[in-house]
Amino acid sequence: QVQPVESGGGLVQAGDSLRLSCAASGRTFSSYAMAWFRQAPAKEREFVAAVSRSGSSTRYADSVKGRFTISRDNAKNTVNLQMNSLKPEDTGVYYCAARSGGLGNIYAADGMDYWGKGTLVTVSS
Repeated sequence: QVQPVESGGGLVQAGDSLRLSCAASGRTFSSYAMAWFRQAPAKEREFVAAVSRSGSSTRYADSVKGRFTISRDNAKNTVNLQMNSLKPEDTGVYYCAARSGGLGNIYAADGMDYWGKGTLVTVSS
């Protein structure tokens, strides 16, 4: 079992960068694929990025490819999301989530096993 806790959200301007971090408790962190999802006001939660258990494979939503980078450090039980060239449409609550096993269909929110409480990112135009 892991319990993700997000940090790093805030208010930035369009074009700025922001780095989100997710610290996960538990001794079996490396057994979980990790992902970031986001939810904008009045919209459904959507997939942003994911990283495999070893960190060797990643997945990105088309809307963030080339701008966001996900990484993990299994020695520190952390997952980071580096967000560059932020746009107002990136605004939302960002959630860190864990899925036991491989990436699989990690794009689906209902396939994740554990969720953090989220951190708010607001990008002003």
